[in-house]
Amino acid sequence: MARNVAITGAAGGIGSATVHAFKEAGWCVIGIDLQPLDLGSIDHFIEGDVSREKQAVQIFEEVESEVGKLDALVNCAGIQICKSILEMTTDEWDKTMASNLRSVFLSVKHSYSLLEMGGAIVNVGSVHSKVTSQEMAAYAASKGGVSALTRALSIELGDEGIRVNAVLPGAIDTKMLREGLQRNHVEGGDIDERVDSLGRRHVMGRVGKPEEVGEAILFLADGERSSFVTGHELTVDGGAIAKLSTE
Repeated sequence: MARNVAITGAAGGIGSATVHAFKEAGWCVIGIDLQPLDLGSIDHFIEGDVSREKQAVQIFEEVESEVGKLDALVNCAGIQICKSILEMTTDEWDKTMASNLRSVFLSVKHSYSLLEMGGAIVNVGSVHSKVTSQEMAAYAASKGGVSALTRALSIELGDEGIRVNAVLPGAIDTKMLREGLQRNHVEGGDIDERVDSLGRRHVMGRVGKPEEVGEAILFLADGERSSFVTGHELTVDGGAIAKLSTE
């Protein structure tokens, strides 16, 4: 029998790669996003904003009506606003926190009854929760919250047999990365040159692919592959945070 996974932010770069990884592994995939998805790539699509509680309730009621229960929840919804703390508006700060952190809280809260006794939750955090850069304060703070929430949830839900882990992607070649690299202080020529320059500074000599993050998420969601892993953060960054910035 196919296992069921709900993936928020399923239309994004990492989200869509994660959808593909689960489909290839034979899972039934429910994609959730504000943006429409090609129904040929998923089993069910639900349009909605998981950072708004009323919509989150309706989304997971629809998930229940479609599949009955979940074996895994992947929280991949998120945004990145690249501004200094002085330039960022309160609305932009609040939007970042809602999209990146409140969405995880609401999705877990309202999917809990579908995950009881043996499900898995994988939150998509970021290396910016560990190390960060200019004009990333709101994003880094929100992802730091995701890391803390992951640890807390692993304890809170452990008695129910629900494992909770996070994947921390580094520089992954997505629309979000490319838009972020257009900040004025980032050195380089056109956007492809900036991506290549960033990649060369990694231990692996390149930036990552969304598919590589999708496979890491699948590993943590699959109870047959990671049955004794919970409260863990799996960094997928090509060795970026292992290397001294002064080298």
